[in-house]
This record gives sequence, structure tokens and C-alpha cells, in this order.
Amino acid sequence: MDDTQTFDGPKAPGAERSERVTAHSTDAGTKGLVGSDRVLAVLKELARHPDGVGLEELTRVIASPKPTVHRALQSLRRAGLADQDVRGRYLLGDEFLRMAFAHHEARPEHVRVRPVLEALAERFQETVHYAVLDGREVVYRAKVDPPTGAVRLTSTVGGRNPAHATGVGKLLLAHELTTLGEVEEWIGESILERRTPRTCCTAAELHQEFESVRERGYAVDDQENEAGVNCLALPLYATSATVPSGAVSVSALTYRTPLSSLIDAYDEIRSLLGPSGGPIR
Repeated sequence: MDDTQTFDGPKAPGAERSERVTAHSTDAGTKGLVGSDRVLAVLKELARHPDGVGLEELTRVIASPKPTVHRALQSLRRAGLADQDVRGRYLLGDEFLRMAFAHHEARPEHVRVRPVLEALAERFQETVHYAVLDGREVVYRAKVDPPTGAVRLTSTVGGRNPAHATGVGKLLLAHELTTLGEVEEWIGESILERRTPRTCCTAAELHQEFESVRERGYAVDDQENEAGVNCLALPLYATSATVPSGAVSVSALTYRTPLSSLIDAYDEIRSLLGPSGGPIR
């Protein structure tokens, strides 16, 4: 599965109750911030607290004097980008949310992708994601849950996961890293996180996997990101005829939809993607 978040409903046999979320702490890299950088750091921290956050905690995380953080908050409030609830806690403002959702809904790729995701979710009764590559991670731009069903993945638009451990990530990396040397350079001196015993973490493993992806036109996540969850990912050419704009994945609980069932349905999934789908060349 590509979006390792928790899922709602009864626990599946052999499946984990919850899935890991890639956390992004703002503790690192905030020291020494000045001016507008500090305001942006406060804004990003607010996004991590949908129930609001107090001034004391913001001051600690941003690592700046309380009066300075308070001034940043007041600037954001005047612009409608932050607000304060009855408890005195700060949270993102309605104007920020309006702009974010309006921008997201108006993106050309989102307009084109949404009907495809809805068709796939209805056909397979599983969660479908659209994700793009951002460095070493994938970012989920859209998600559609199945219309019915007791168990649904609670992944969120904007969530992130390590690219090497996900179907969408491996699909998009296979398009960019075509030689063993390129894979080795991409990894560099980093130690890739092994999410499960099945996660590919070495250059040799990933290179072999990428070659398979290019040959067959799709990528799989065989419980590599989370035990009990798998997915099939295909490229989507929403904005270019030659370079994938991102990847679409059908993500499923293994007890309910085995990976073999998703692979058997590859041709059908490919046809539902229409002209925007297709194997990597």
C-alpha cells in the first residue's frame, strides 16, 4: 500500500491495526530563523495541529522568543491565515483553508485525475490514490475511498511516505533511475528505512525492482510499507505524453484483496485510466 495511515473498521486477520505516518518535525531547522522565515515556520507548525496549539508550545518548537512568535501569529491572523479559538489556542485560519482547497481543486491534473480515481474506487471497492514524487518521498495529491465498505484507509491528501517503500514511489523512480549507478547516486550515503522485512533498501534490490517495473509497466507494494496492506501502481500522464505527472495506486488490505487479484486486473485498471495511462517507455 502506498499511504501508510490507519484504517477504520474491524481489525483484519493478519493485518496491522494502524500504519505508520511519515512525521515531519519542525524542531530541526527552525533555530536562527528571522523575519518572514519565522512567520512561515509558525504557519507550517499550525498545520500540524488541527485542534490548535498553545503559544508556549509554539515558542518551544520554533525556538524563538515568545514576543517574536506572538508577533508572527498576529501577522498571520490579520491576513486570515491563522485564528485563535475560545481556549486561546492557535490554528490555521479559514482564509488559508479556502485558498489551499481552491488551489488544489483548480489544478489541471486534479480535475483530470479525480474521475479516474472515483471509477477505480467504485470498481474495486478499495482506496485509490494519486501521488507525485518529491525527492526521496511521495506526496499524495488525491484520494478516493470506496463508496461502501466497513474498512477504509484514513490516509490524507498531502501525506508523505518514503518513495522506495511504496508502489507509486517505485513506479516513478523507475522512470527516473534507469541504471545501477543512478540508483546508487540517489541513495548516496543514506540508509533507507526498512519499513517491513520485505522493503527493498539496497541499490541492487531497487535497481532490479525498477527494471521489472519498466518491463511490465506497473509497480507493486507487496506489504513493503506496512504488513497487511498491498497495492498496484500505474503511471498517469496527465500533463505530458512522455513524462508521468504522477502515479495512481489501488491500495488494499491483503485479507480482502490479495495482490494477485490486483495484478490480474492490470488490463482493466489500465483501460480505466484511458489515454492518460500507459506503461513506462
